[in-house]
Amino acid sequence: MTISGSWQRAARGALLLDADGSVRSTIFAEMSNLATRTGAINLGQGFPDYDGPAEVLDAARAAISAGANQYPPATGIPALRTAIAEHQQRFYGIGLDPDREVLVTAGATEAIAATVLALVDEGDEVLTFEPFYDEYGAVIDLARGTHTTVPLRRPDFQPDHDDLRAAVTDRTRLILVNDPHNPTGATFSRETLALLVELAHEHDAIIVTDEVYEHLVYDGTIHTPISTLPGARERTVTISSAGKTFNTTGWKIGWITAPPAILQAIIAVKQFLTYVNGAPFQPAIALGLRLPDEVFTGIAAELQSKRDVLANGLTAAGFTITKPKAGYFIVADAAPLGFDDGAELCRTLPELAGVVAVPISAFCHPELAGEYRSLVRFAFCKRLDVLERASAQLSALRR
Repeated sequence: MTISGSWQRAARGALLLDADGSVRSTIFAEMSNLATRTGAINLGQGFPDYDGPAEVLDAARAAISAGANQYPPATGIPALRTAIAEHQQRFYGIGLDPDREVLVTAGATEAIAATVLALVDEGDEVLTFEPFYDEYGAVIDLARGTHTTVPLRRPDFQPDHDDLRAAVTDRTRLILVNDPHNPTGATFSRETLALLVELAHEHDAIIVTDEVYEHLVYDGTIHTPISTLPGARERTVTISSAGKTFNTTGWKIGWITAPPAILQAIIAVKQFLTYVNGAPFQPAIALGLRLPDEVFTGIAAELQSKRDVLANGLTAAGFTITKPKAGYFIVADAAPLGFDDGAELCRTLPELAGVVAVPISAFCHPELAGEYRSLVRFAFCKRLDVLERASAQLSALRR
């Protein structure tokens, strides 16, 4: 059985269906299935294999026992909306009205989808950096928008400012900024963020930010939300979530903060997606967002040490790496090992080394994929013993 009509055309255009109408798997599903089938260590998909703060988990259990098991309010429980507003004030000095400028969503995934579907009309351009998280292209196509990109240049994966100026036009409706960036782990300079604000004003575009790795920054890097820059807040939709910070990716608790008029348009769409979700998880995340500063810095410090373990292992195996400033992932170039096709390597890596990774070309349009053809992404959000074992197994590639 296949879907028909306009939805089938939209889904096929968004690369969600094959020509025969069957559902197309994402690269993450393909690689995770490969890991399961082969027993390989899964460093492809970005999910932790260990739990987050005990007090957050305990709060969810307590909420279930207390009866928080039915529909929460459509915009999120007041305690969580207030905690999100407090979080933005505490870490970034952003004052928000929790009743008019905060919306709880089913993770950042729903937040991005609702935002794009609400704000993009057919033919509108949506600009992202490339490589880009795969949801962006799919939801832009579903909204009948036009996906335009600016490449992130190796080795440090930063955009060229002349490329940015050329890419933003009067047809640009949204500038979707993923900072800290997935899959590269790059963070963008204040000068780049300021240019994005300038271009948004010049061309009357709305800025949408995906900041889910905001607390997972390393080597003294400081995350700067674009909405804190002069002239940005009135035209910025900020998206984040709790999953990456608190190792609760399965809870799918995210949020949007935005000016009231923009947020109302997004709520009008969001209410017909999931409507609501995660009733007992919402008070738990409210507690998590109020944890002391040392909890947040400790989470980042632990991940930084794991990053360094895997970075050393990849380098010893013969990869050339770009050490990330943020996030869950290391980008490694397999060309020095004689592998020019990252996708082909990822499909044979379980046999060669008992490890699964994801090719960076999966995050690109075909026109740009060649520039990143030999690059693969490895996740380091795993237990230390797993990373050490993966590093040892990857050394087999150099023999």
